[in-house]
Amino acid sequence: MNFFLRGLVIGFSIAAPVGPIGLLCIRRTLTHGRASGLVSGLGAATADAAYGAVASFGLTAIAAFLTGEQTWLRLLGGGFLLYLGGKTFLSRPGTRAVPAPHLGLAADYVSTLLLTLTNPATILSFIAVFAGLGLVGAKGDFRAATELVAGVFLGSAAWWWLLSSGVGWFKETLGPKELRWINWLSGGLLFAFGLAALVSGW
Repeated sequence: MNFFLRGLVIGFSIAAPVGPIGLLCIRRTLTHGRASGLVSGLGAATADAAYGAVASFGLTAIAAFLTGEQTWLRLLGGGFLLYLGGKTFLSRPGTRAVPAPHLGLAADYVSTLLLTLTNPATILSFIAVFAGLGLVGAKGDFRAATELVAGVFLGSAAWWWLLSSGVGWFKETLGPKELRWINWLSGGLLFAFGLAALVSGW
């Protein structure tokens, strides 16, 4: 399997487990539509590609800095998750007639990009996977490393497209009552993820 295909598999596999970013993508798809969910996912895919580049190109100084500052990064990310969780829990479900307030697709993209970048576990995951497959530094081959990073981005983006498309289709069967329960559930889980990040950061 060439480096690009390996990157596709790695990017998809790391993005697929549903964590705080997945919940956020689902919630935004239900509230603001498929475009919002997809763009939110692309922010996470960009962060995945950035961390994949650190692991693939063997940028050990950057990796060491990120892991060394993981306490502050966890606190920052945890605080943001607490905010998102509380906001989601208290928000009214959007309706087709009266859309919920929305800051725009750019804000969706930037927020998930920053939230993913503040999770040091992501870079550790990529380093562990790349090392296990003998891909750290892509054997000194710049082209191979570039193909690997491109594959990681597209693999991650493919997952977010599938998720937002599936949730967007499912949304048509949901009413305001079901959306309210989804807001409560996702808001509570996001808040719990934030608390866990804060506790682990101390």
